[in-house]
Amino acid sequence: MKSLDATDRQILHLLQQDADMPMTRLAEAVHLSPTPCWRRVQRLKDEGIIRRQVALLDAARLNLGVTVFVTVKTNRHSQAWFEQFQAAVTQIPEVVEFFRMSGDVDYLLKVVVPDIATYDTVYKRLIRTADLFDVSSSFAMEEIKYTTALPLDYAV
Repeated sequence: MKSLDATDRQILHLLQQDADMPMTRLAEAVHLSPTPCWRRVQRLKDEGIIRRQVALLDAARLNLGVTVFVTVKTNRHSQAWFEQFQAAVTQIPEVVEFFRMSGDVDYLLKVVVPDIATYDTVYKRLIRTADLFDVSSSFAMEEIKYTTALPLDYAV
């Protein structure tokens, strides 16, 4: 994998802001002609730096105004248990992020739902997935910062 130069970082920065940016405008913004710019974008995709391009949707406009952070603790740490839990959780569409953690909590889930009653349904589905020791839910009161843009100062 080739290291990233300043132009690559600038391309990534701009694409994180608007992945639909026309190639001609992107090329102009990074002071390249369209073909070399396109080649750089393709290389960034081929190397897996750009994993995919998606549309970011407005959760509130889709009636998904409640965000819940769910911590899960388990007494079971076998590979078979994890595979069962992972398979079940990834099938719950309301779970939009799923992390294995260090420290006191084993797993952290981010769940989006329209209301608390719907979350209760998700919770009941979640606790049926596997043997869980503790499940705790925290409801976000206000979204203060939200971004999908990664900091690029550390890219090598």
